[in-house]
Amino acid sequence: MSRPLIGVSTYRENARWGVWELEAALLPIGYPRLVQSAGGLAALLPPDDPDAAAATVARLDGLVIAGGPDVEPVRYGAATEPRTGPPARDRDAWELALIDAALASGTPLLGICRGMQLLNVALGGTLVQHLDGHIKDTGVFGTHPVTPVPGTLYGGLVPAESAIPTYHHQAVDRLGSGLVASAHALDGTVEAVELPGAHWVLGVQWHPEMGEDLRVMRALVRAAAPAAS
Repeated sequence: MSRPLIGVSTYRENARWGVWELEAALLPIGYPRLVQSAGGLAALLPPDDPDAAAATVARLDGLVIAGGPDVEPVRYGAATEPRTGPPARDRDAWELALIDAALASGTPLLGICRGMQLLNVALGGTLVQHLDGHIKDTGVFGTHPVTPVPGTLYGGLVPAESAIPTYHHQAVDRLGSGLVASAHALDGTVEAVELPGAHWVLGVQWHPEMGEDLRVMRALVRAAAPAAS
């Protein structure tokens, strides 16, 4: 069987390598490495014209919306609070269009950190713009346990409490239409969401690409495999 092609969204940032300092399509190596370790082929998706999203998703077997900067609050009808980071408007527009295209086509979809938050916003939900305790230090991932909700997709993949790598200061507030919470932190923060139904749609607030647990990514790759066979 062919390895499913999994698209992963990327940053657009100024970067330095060798003698060069240029704008770059940037993604931590943990994301493609996680896709590859789970049996998929990774394709990087830099920000593009949102009108190209449906055609892009049509070429993929699965989609990952990666972590990154804060979602601009205007996207969920809120004013920007002081501790919310600067907007990444091109990335917001592109990734929301990718999510809409994946939901419309039934393409298996995994949102990671910001990706989970964007999934919630795409379905009409809102975000908490700041919370404490989910970052160890600036630029340093923390670890804390999450508890799955029995009977959910995530609960079936990871049925027991597990320790996860975390780095975020925003979180789901009001759930988007149709979404259900499928894992929580000890402080009650929603740590995973999913869209029950015929298609595979899951968001996790933590960073599986920074750990060794392949269960979530393997499930995405399995869900994507029939389209690639």
